[in-house]
Amino acid sequence: MRVAIIHDYLTKLGGAEEVLKVLHKLYPTAPIFTLLYDKTGTKNQFENGYDIRPSNLQKLPRAIRNRQKLLLSRFPKAIEKFDLSGFDVVISSSNSFAHGVITNPKTLHITYCYSPTRYLWDWAPQYLKENNIGFGAAGIFIRNLLSKVRLWDFNASKRTDEFIAISKTVAARIKKYYRRDSTVIYPPAATRKYLDNDRKVEDFYLIVSRLSPYKNIDLAIRACNQLKKSLYIVGEGADKKRLENLAGPTIKFLGWQTDETKIELFKHARAFIFPGEDDFGLTPVESMAAGRPVIALNSGGSTETVVAGKTGEFFDDAKNPKDLIDAINRLEKNYSNYSIENCQSQAGKFSTEIFIKNFSEFVNEKYKTFKKK
Repeated sequence: MRVAIIHDYLTKLGGAEEVLKVLHKLYPTAPIFTLLYDKTGTKNQFENGYDIRPSNLQKLPRAIRNRQKLLLSRFPKAIEKFDLSGFDVVISSSNSFAHGVITNPKTLHITYCYSPTRYLWDWAPQYLKENNIGFGAAGIFIRNLLSKVRLWDFNASKRTDEFIAISKTVAARIKKYYRRDSTVIYPPAATRKYLDNDRKVEDFYLIVSRLSPYKNIDLAIRACNQLKKSLYIVGEGADKKRLENLAGPTIKFLGWQTDETKIELFKHARAFIFPGEDDFGLTPVESMAAGRPVIALNSGGSTETVVAGKTGEFFDDAKNPKDLIDAINRLEKNYSNYSIENCQSQAGKFSTEIFIKNFSEFVNEKYKTFKKK
Protein backbone atom coordinates (compact mmCIF):
# COMPACT_ATOMS: atom_id res chain seq x y z
CA MET A 1 0.00 0.00 0.00
CA ARG A 2 1.68 3.19 -1.24
CA VAL A 3 0.76 6.11 1.03
CA ALA A 4 1.20 9.88 0.64
CA ILE A 5 0.54 12.47 3.34
CA ILE A 6 -0.65 16.01 2.62
CA HIS A 7 -0.15 18.72 5.27
CA ASP A 8 -1.34 22.31 4.86
CA TYR A 9 1.86 24.12 5.82
CA LEU A 10 5.09 23.14 7.56
CA THR A 11 6.13 26.60 8.70
CA LYS A 12 5.48 26.51 12.48
CA LEU A 13 5.15 23.96 15.23
CA GLY A 14 1.79 23.19 16.80
CA GLY A 15 -0.58 20.36 17.59
CA ALA A 16 -1.10 19.46 13.91
CA GLU A 17 2.64 19.03 13.45
CA GLU A 18 2.77 16.67 16.45
CA VAL A 19 0.07 14.58 14.77
CA LEU A 20 2.06 14.67 11.53
CA LYS A 21 5.08 13.16 13.31
CA VAL A 22 2.95 10.24 14.48
CA LEU A 23 1.48 9.75 11.00
CA HIS A 24 5.03 9.62 9.67
CA LYS A 25 5.93 6.94 12.24
CA LEU A 26 2.89 4.98 11.11
CA TYR A 27 3.81 5.40 7.41
CA PRO A 28 7.59 6.10 7.45
CA THR A 29 8.10 5.84 3.67
CA ALA A 30 5.23 8.21 2.82
CA PRO A 31 6.32 11.53 1.29
CA ILE A 32 4.81 14.64 2.87
CA PHE A 33 3.39 17.14 0.39
CA THR A 34 2.87 20.65 1.78
CA LEU A 35 2.14 24.13 0.47
CA LEU A 36 5.12 25.75 2.21
CA TYR A 37 8.06 24.45 4.21
CA ASP A 38 10.21 26.46 6.64
CA LYS A 39 12.87 24.42 8.41
CA THR A 40 13.71 27.33 10.71
CA GLY A 41 10.09 27.87 11.75
CA THR A 42 9.77 24.14 12.48
CA LYS A 43 13.07 24.09 14.43
CA ASN A 44 14.62 21.61 11.96
CA GLN A 45 12.36 18.87 13.35
CA PHE A 46 11.42 17.64 9.85
CA GLU A 47 14.91 17.63 8.36
CA ASN A 48 16.01 14.08 9.13
CA GLY A 49 14.11 11.04 7.88
CA TYR A 50 11.29 13.01 6.24
CA ASP A 51 10.63 13.35 2.50
CA ILE A 52 9.18 16.88 2.36
CA ARG A 53 7.78 17.98 -1.00
CA PRO A 54 6.62 21.62 -0.99
CA SER A 55 4.45 23.17 -3.69
CA ASN A 56 5.66 25.53 -6.40
CA LEU A 57 4.94 28.41 -4.02
CA GLN A 58 8.17 27.48 -2.24
CA LYS A 59 10.03 29.19 -5.10
CA LEU A 60 8.67 32.60 -4.07
CA PRO A 61 10.92 34.98 -2.10
CA ARG A 62 10.96 34.31 1.65
CA ALA A 63 9.46 37.75 2.36
CA ILE A 64 6.33 36.71 0.46
CA ARG A 65 6.23 33.13 1.82
CA ASN A 66 6.31 34.53 5.36
CA ARG A 67 3.17 36.56 4.69
CA GLN A 68 0.71 33.79 3.96
CA LYS A 69 -2.28 36.10 3.79
CA LEU A 70 -0.87 37.44 0.52
CA LEU A 71 -0.99 33.94 -0.95
CA LEU A 72 -4.57 33.05 0.01
CA SER A 73 -5.84 33.24 -3.57
CA ARG A 74 -3.01 30.98 -4.78
CA PHE A 75 -3.27 28.16 -2.25
CA PRO A 76 -6.21 26.31 -3.89
CA LYS A 77 -4.46 26.02 -7.28
CA ALA A 78 -1.15 25.10 -5.65
CA ILE A 79 -2.68 22.22 -3.66
CA GLU A 80 -4.42 20.93 -6.79
CA LYS A 81 -1.15 20.68 -8.74
CA PHE A 82 0.36 17.89 -6.66
CA ASP A 83 0.71 14.70 -8.71
CA LEU A 84 -0.58 11.88 -6.50
CA SER A 85 -1.25 9.36 -9.26
CA GLY A 86 1.32 6.87 -7.93
CA PHE A 87 -0.32 6.32 -4.54
CA ASP A 88 -2.94 3.88 -3.28
CA VAL A 89 -3.91 5.95 -0.22
CA VAL A 90 -3.67 9.71 0.32
CA ILE A 91 -4.01 10.99 3.88
CA SER A 92 -4.70 14.71 4.20
CA SER A 93 -3.77 16.33 7.48
CA SER A 94 -5.97 19.37 7.03
CA ASN A 95 -7.42 22.46 8.65
CA SER A 96 -7.47 24.54 5.48
CA PHE A 97 -6.32 23.37 2.04
CA ALA A 98 -4.81 19.87 2.22
CA HIS A 99 -8.15 18.13 1.68
CA GLY A 100 -8.40 19.87 -1.68
CA VAL A 101 -5.85 17.66 -3.45
CA ILE A 102 -7.04 15.85 -6.55
CA THR A 103 -6.68 12.07 -6.58
CA ASN A 104 -7.50 9.54 -9.27
CA PRO A 105 -10.47 7.15 -9.00
CA LYS A 106 -8.26 4.26 -7.83
CA THR A 107 -6.81 6.22 -4.89
CA LEU A 108 -8.49 6.26 -1.48
CA HIS A 109 -8.43 9.79 -0.03
CA ILE A 110 -8.85 10.10 3.75
CA THR A 111 -8.86 13.48 5.46
CA TYR A 112 -7.85 13.81 9.10
CA CYS A 113 -9.64 17.09 9.74
CA TYR A 114 -8.64 19.47 12.53
CA SER A 115 -11.57 21.68 11.53
CA PRO A 116 -13.20 23.22 8.48
CA THR A 117 -11.20 26.41 7.94
CA ARG A 118 -12.35 28.54 10.83
CA TYR A 119 -11.72 31.99 9.32
CA LEU A 120 -13.93 30.94 6.40
CA TRP A 121 -16.77 29.49 8.44
CA ASP A 122 -17.69 29.84 12.12
CA TRP A 123 -15.05 32.46 12.94
CA ALA A 124 -15.51 34.54 9.77
CA PRO A 125 -17.12 37.58 11.49
CA GLN A 126 -14.52 37.53 14.27
CA TYR A 127 -11.67 37.22 11.73
CA LEU A 128 -12.92 40.27 9.82
CA LYS A 129 -13.24 42.25 13.03
CA GLU A 130 -9.82 41.30 14.45
CA ASN A 131 -8.13 42.24 11.17
CA ASN A 132 -10.08 45.52 10.81
CA ILE A 133 -11.52 44.47 7.47
CA GLY A 134 -14.27 46.97 6.71
CA PHE A 135 -16.19 47.91 3.58
CA GLY A 136 -13.68 50.15 1.83
CA ALA A 137 -12.13 49.10 -1.47
CA ALA A 138 -9.58 46.82 0.20
CA GLY A 139 -12.18 45.40 2.58
CA ILE A 140 -14.60 44.55 -0.23
CA PHE A 141 -11.79 42.87 -2.17
CA ILE A 142 -10.83 40.72 0.85
CA ARG A 143 -14.46 39.83 1.61
CA ASN A 144 -14.99 38.75 -2.00
CA LEU A 145 -11.78 36.71 -1.90
CA LEU A 146 -12.85 34.93 1.28
CA SER A 147 -16.22 34.20 -0.30
CA LYS A 148 -14.55 32.62 -3.33
CA VAL A 149 -12.20 30.54 -1.19
CA ARG A 150 -15.15 29.46 0.98
CA LEU A 151 -16.94 28.19 -2.13
CA TRP A 152 -13.77 26.36 -3.23
CA ASP A 153 -13.43 24.86 0.25
CA PHE A 154 -16.97 23.49 0.21
CA ASN A 155 -16.53 21.99 -3.25
CA ALA A 156 -13.10 20.60 -2.36
CA SER A 157 -14.58 18.79 0.64
CA LYS A 158 -16.38 16.49 -1.81
CA ARG A 159 -13.02 15.13 -3.03
CA THR A 160 -12.44 13.29 0.23
CA ASP A 161 -13.68 9.71 0.39
CA GLU A 162 -13.62 9.51 4.20
CA PHE A 163 -13.45 12.21 6.87
CA ILE A 164 -11.94 11.64 10.29
CA ALA A 165 -12.63 14.39 12.84
CA ILE A 166 -10.29 15.10 15.75
CA SER A 167 -13.22 15.60 18.13
CA LYS A 168 -17.00 15.54 18.35
CA THR A 169 -16.83 19.33 18.22
CA VAL A 170 -15.13 19.19 14.82
CA ALA A 171 -17.41 16.40 13.59
CA ALA A 172 -20.37 18.73 14.17
CA ARG A 173 -18.67 21.47 12.11
CA ILE A 174 -17.89 19.03 9.28
CA LYS A 175 -21.54 18.03 9.22
CA LYS A 176 -22.76 21.63 9.24
CA TYR A 177 -20.37 23.21 6.74
CA TYR A 178 -19.40 20.31 4.46
CA ARG A 179 -22.60 18.25 4.83
CA ARG A 180 -20.43 15.17 5.41
CA ASP A 181 -20.41 12.49 8.08
CA SER A 182 -17.14 11.70 9.85
CA THR A 183 -15.56 9.30 12.31
CA VAL A 184 -14.00 10.71 15.48
CA ILE A 185 -10.44 9.61 16.26
CA TYR A 186 -8.84 11.78 18.92
CA PRO A 187 -5.29 13.07 18.26
CA PRO A 188 -2.31 11.36 19.89
CA ALA A 189 -0.92 12.65 23.17
CA ALA A 190 2.53 11.41 24.18
CA THR A 191 1.39 10.38 27.65
CA ARG A 192 4.30 7.97 28.22
CA LYS A 193 6.69 10.90 28.57
CA TYR A 194 5.15 11.70 31.96
CA LEU A 195 5.32 8.28 33.65
CA ASP A 196 8.10 8.97 36.19
CA ASN A 197 7.24 10.20 39.67
CA ASP A 198 9.36 13.36 39.81
CA ARG A 199 6.45 15.80 40.02
CA LYS A 200 6.71 18.11 43.04
CA VAL A 201 4.02 20.81 42.88
CA GLU A 202 5.42 24.33 42.60
CA ASP A 203 3.58 27.61 43.00
CA PHE A 204 2.91 28.62 39.39
CA TYR A 205 0.21 28.18 36.79
CA LEU A 206 1.15 27.28 33.22
CA ILE A 207 0.10 28.10 29.66
CA VAL A 208 1.72 26.46 26.63
CA SER A 209 0.32 28.03 23.48
CA ARG A 210 0.90 29.94 20.30
CA LEU A 211 0.53 33.61 21.20
CA SER A 212 -2.43 34.56 19.03
CA PRO A 213 -5.48 36.68 19.95
CA TYR A 214 -7.99 33.83 19.61
CA LYS A 215 -6.16 31.85 22.30
CA ASN A 216 -7.54 34.28 24.95
CA ILE A 217 -4.24 34.39 26.84
CA ASP A 218 -4.98 37.98 27.81
CA LEU A 219 -7.89 36.68 29.90
CA ALA A 220 -5.55 34.46 31.94
CA ILE A 221 -3.08 37.31 32.36
CA ARG A 222 -5.77 39.64 33.71
CA ALA A 223 -7.05 36.96 36.09
CA CYS A 224 -3.58 36.16 37.44
CA ASN A 225 -2.77 39.86 37.70
CA GLN A 226 -5.80 40.32 39.97
CA LEU A 227 -5.04 37.22 42.04
CA LYS A 228 -1.31 37.94 42.08
CA LYS A 229 -0.73 34.33 40.98
CA SER A 230 2.45 33.30 39.17
CA LEU A 231 1.77 32.42 35.55
CA TYR A 232 4.40 30.99 33.20
CA ILE A 233 3.63 31.35 29.49
CA VAL A 234 5.48 29.15 27.00
CA GLY A 235 5.20 29.97 23.31
CA GLU A 236 5.76 32.49 20.56
CA GLY A 237 3.47 34.46 18.30
CA ALA A 238 2.33 37.74 16.85
CA ASP A 239 0.38 38.71 19.99
CA LYS A 240 3.41 38.60 22.28
CA LYS A 241 4.05 42.35 22.56
CA ARG A 242 0.42 43.16 23.41
CA LEU A 243 0.35 40.42 26.03
CA GLU A 244 3.62 41.59 27.58
CA ASN A 245 2.13 45.07 27.95
CA LEU A 246 -0.83 43.59 29.86
CA ALA A 247 1.31 41.48 32.17
CA GLY A 248 2.00 42.30 35.80
CA PRO A 249 5.07 41.28 37.82
CA THR A 250 3.84 37.72 38.44
CA ILE A 251 3.65 36.86 34.73
CA LYS A 252 6.70 35.31 33.02
CA PHE A 253 7.09 34.81 29.28
CA LEU A 254 9.41 31.88 28.60
CA GLY A 255 9.29 31.87 24.79
CA TRP A 256 9.81 28.68 22.82
CA GLN A 257 11.01 25.75 24.90
CA THR A 258 12.23 22.24 24.07
CA ASP A 259 9.98 19.25 24.70
CA GLU A 260 12.15 18.27 27.67
CA THR A 261 11.69 21.66 29.34
CA LYS A 262 7.95 21.69 28.65
CA ILE A 263 7.61 18.25 30.24
CA GLU A 264 9.28 19.51 33.41
CA LEU A 265 7.05 22.58 33.48
CA PHE A 266 3.91 20.45 33.06
CA LYS A 267 4.97 18.11 35.87
CA HIS A 268 5.76 20.88 38.36
CA ALA A 269 3.00 23.39 37.59
CA ARG A 270 0.18 23.78 40.09
CA ALA A 271 -2.36 23.68 37.26
CA PHE A 272 -2.67 24.32 33.55
CA ILE A 273 -4.83 27.16 32.20
CA PHE A 274 -6.50 26.75 28.82
CA PRO A 275 -8.45 29.99 28.27
CA GLY A 276 -9.37 29.66 24.58
CA GLU A 277 -11.64 27.45 22.50
CA ASP A 278 -9.73 24.79 20.59
CA ASP A 279 -10.79 22.08 18.19
CA PHE A 280 -9.31 19.43 20.51
CA GLY A 281 -6.44 20.82 22.58
CA LEU A 282 -3.43 18.56 23.14
CA THR A 283 -1.95 20.64 25.95
CA PRO A 284 -4.76 19.98 28.47
CA VAL A 285 -4.26 16.25 27.87
CA GLU A 286 -0.51 16.66 28.34
CA SER A 287 -1.14 18.46 31.62
CA MET A 288 -3.35 15.63 32.86
CA ALA A 289 -0.73 13.11 31.72
CA ALA A 290 1.70 14.96 33.98
CA GLY A 291 -0.80 14.58 36.83
CA ARG A 292 -1.85 18.21 36.86
CA PRO A 293 -5.43 19.56 36.71
CA VAL A 294 -6.70 21.87 33.99
CA ILE A 295 -8.76 25.07 34.14
CA ALA A 296 -10.43 25.41 30.73
CA LEU A 297 -13.01 27.41 28.85
CA ASN A 298 -16.24 25.42 28.74
CA SER A 299 -16.27 25.15 24.96
CA GLY A 300 -14.67 23.11 22.20
CA GLY A 301 -12.51 20.03 22.49
CA SER A 302 -11.53 20.46 26.14
CA THR A 303 -15.13 19.64 27.13
CA GLU A 304 -14.42 16.14 25.74
CA THR A 305 -11.16 15.61 27.64
CA VAL A 306 -11.36 17.41 31.01
CA VAL A 307 -13.68 16.04 33.75
CA ALA A 308 -15.03 18.83 35.97
CA GLY A 309 -14.35 18.27 39.67
CA LYS A 310 -12.05 15.32 38.93
CA THR A 311 -9.32 16.45 36.51
CA GLY A 312 -10.03 20.17 36.41
CA GLU A 313 -12.59 22.97 36.33
CA PHE A 314 -14.42 24.92 33.62
CA PHE A 315 -15.36 28.58 33.28
CA ASP A 316 -17.95 30.03 30.88
CA ASP A 317 -17.17 33.68 30.10
CA ALA A 318 -14.34 34.15 27.60
CA LYS A 319 -14.46 37.94 27.89
CA ASN A 320 -14.55 38.65 31.62
CA PRO A 321 -11.79 37.36 33.93
CA LYS A 322 -14.27 36.99 36.82
CA ASP A 323 -15.40 33.52 35.69
CA LEU A 324 -11.82 32.36 35.33
CA ILE A 325 -10.96 33.76 38.77
CA ASP A 326 -13.91 31.84 40.26
CA ALA A 327 -12.67 28.64 38.58
CA ILE A 328 -9.14 29.16 39.95
CA ASN A 329 -10.57 29.70 43.43
CA ARG A 330 -12.70 26.53 43.12
CA LEU A 331 -9.68 24.54 42.09
CA GLU A 332 -7.60 25.89 44.97
CA LYS A 333 -10.36 25.13 47.47
CA ASN A 334 -10.73 21.53 46.29
CA TYR A 335 -7.17 20.89 45.14
CA SER A 336 -6.89 17.45 46.75
CA ASN A 337 -9.76 16.19 44.53
CA TYR A 338 -7.61 16.33 41.39
CA SER A 339 -5.33 13.39 42.10
CA ILE A 340 -2.42 12.40 39.89
CA GLU A 341 -4.11 9.04 39.35
CA ASN A 342 -7.37 10.62 38.16
CA CYS A 343 -5.59 12.98 35.81
CA GLN A 344 -3.32 10.35 34.31
CA SER A 345 -6.13 7.82 33.92
CA GLN A 346 -8.15 10.36 31.94
CA ALA A 347 -5.15 11.37 29.80
CA GLY A 348 -4.49 7.72 28.99
CA LYS A 349 -7.68 7.62 26.93
CA PHE A 350 -5.93 9.86 24.37
CA SER A 351 -2.55 8.14 24.16
CA THR A 352 -0.42 7.78 21.04
CA GLU A 353 -0.83 4.02 21.21
CA ILE A 354 -4.63 4.26 21.09
CA PHE A 355 -4.44 6.73 18.19
CA ILE A 356 -2.12 4.47 16.16
CA LYS A 357 -4.38 1.46 16.73
CA ASN A 358 -7.59 3.30 15.84
CA PHE A 359 -6.13 5.18 12.87
CA SER A 360 -4.36 2.22 11.27
CA GLU A 361 -7.42 -0.02 11.70
CA PHE A 362 -9.62 2.65 10.10
CA VAL A 363 -7.30 3.08 7.10
CA ASN A 364 -6.85 -0.66 6.55
CA GLU A 365 -10.57 -1.38 6.80
CA LYS A 366 -11.54 1.45 4.44
CA TYR A 367 -8.83 0.48 1.97
CA LYS A 368 -10.02 -3.16 1.81
CA THR A 369 -13.59 -1.96 1.19
CA PHE A 370 -12.41 0.60 -1.37
CA LYS A 371 -10.49 -1.98 -3.43
CA LYS A 372 -13.59 -4.17 -3.70
CA LYS A 373 -15.62 -1.43 -5.42
